Amino acid sequence: MSKVKIGVLGGSGLYEIEGLTDIEEVRAHTPFGEPSEAVTIGTLEGVRVAFLPRHGKGHRIMPTELPVRANIYALKSLGVERIISVSACGSMKEEIAPLDIAIPDQLFDRTRARPSTFFGEGLVVHISFADPFCSHLSQLLYEAAVEVGGRVHKGGTYLIIEGPQFSTKGESRIYRSWGVDIIGMTAIPEAKLAREAEICYATLAMVADYDVWHETEEPVTVEMVVRNMLQNVAMAKRVIRAVLPKIPAQRDCPCATGLKDAIITQRERIPTEVREKLALLVDKYL
Repeated sequence: MSKVKIGVLGGSGLYEIEGLTDIEEVRAHTPFGEPSEAVTIGTLEGVRVAFLPRHGKGHRIMPTELPVRANIYALKSLGVERIISVSACGSMKEEIAPLDIAIPDQLFDRTRARPSTFFGEGLVVHISFADPFCSHLSQLLYEAAVEVGGRVHKGGTYLIIEGPQFSTKGESRIYRSWGVDIIGMTAIPEAKLAREAEICYATLAMVADYDVWHETEEPVTVEMVVRNMLQNVAMAKRVIRAVLPKIPAQRDCPCATGLKDAIITQRERIPTEVREKLALLVDKYL
């Protein structure tokens, strides 16, 4: 099987895109267990793409239980260098309306129960994470979203909560006072692990609701979120189709060398079993 350089993490229906050909399904096995689902690989707009439904087919896995390390490792093992994350989110600002698209450039992590690194067990790595999204890939997503007629908001802070419950009104009001733009449950630890794997990562955040701070809007319900998510799927597919031909073959962003100066442990002190387990990520530096 040839290497696939573009990965899409999102809903289980995203790979059902009109025009996807040469489809194959790959069951990946990783040192971190099984991914959420088999990876569907196909050709779209002349580009080989790997689709991985993060919640599994039928949306079986809640955010806290996602095997994110296995998901990112599986995509890395297929040769993926860029990940487009498609995720539902809530808006924390009046001007970002339901059914809009947000392409954030910052993250605020409020999760508390998720493994967020590949490393440890004798191997200490401190990546730079000041800019958690790939600015190059984010710009391409923005241009594609505008091209297909989306109402798009570029930049802003994406607050990640643990879930699976939505926010209380008190939490929502406080989050707004912090100046965040959107809220969701999945970009962490995906963005952290993608950086550790030296994969470019950008989010196409599809706005489903106004969270619970907006007193004049109807209350946020599961039915509302699901209804808007379904409407957003068609737009997300159009953006993906539009962005693929714009992605250059070579990368010239810092994401590609995220581990270069990040491995702190003395080389001779790294346990052999850990080095073997993480060879896919670290061998080129060791």
